[in-house]
Amino acid sequence: MNRIKEIYLNEIVPAMVKKFGYTNVMQVPKISKIIINMGVGEAKDNAKLLDSAVKDMEIISGQKPVVTKAKKSIANFKLREGMAIGCKVTLRGDRMYEFSDRLINLALPRVRDFRGVSANSFDGRGNYALGIKEQLIFPEIEYDKIDKVRGMDVIFVTTANTDEEARELLTLFGMPFKK
Repeated sequence: MNRIKEIYLNEIVPAMVKKFGYTNVMQVPKISKIIINMGVGEAKDNAKLLDSAVKDMEIISGQKPVVTKAKKSIANFKLREGMAIGCKVTLRGDRMYEFSDRLINLALPRVRDFRGVSANSFDGRGNYALGIKEQLIFPEIEYDKIDKVRGMDVIFVTTANTDEEARELLTLFGMPFKK
């Protein structure tokens, strides 16, 4: 069994039951999926940039990303409907726990001047969004092999009903929130 799953079952569930007074273990919130999204706006001019972004995301997530296309045409951005402008990955199960472990314990501490992630990025329904400025914080990405520094969005989707429950869940998983 995955180390993170063991921590969830043996430490997080009892702590959440104690704090929020759940009557059933199935009421305890859990992370249902993690979505990683990388917008590559320059891909409208150069398709090779999107290929390298897809390759980077595949290395980071361990799963093949889906190429996202523009939903609307926007003349000011010289963007037509259907143009490939990014990629995303939805992680579930063991890959999700493995990615969250690497993100929290390896990648985030490598961010320059890191003082913790914002505790205000919850959406009101128990989901948490995190922006990463560069893909270099992941140890799998080699500095010499990248063509451009790209950022990405990481969204933690939980089964929590309130932001307070989700914040406690992610804190118990080890998410370093600002004090």
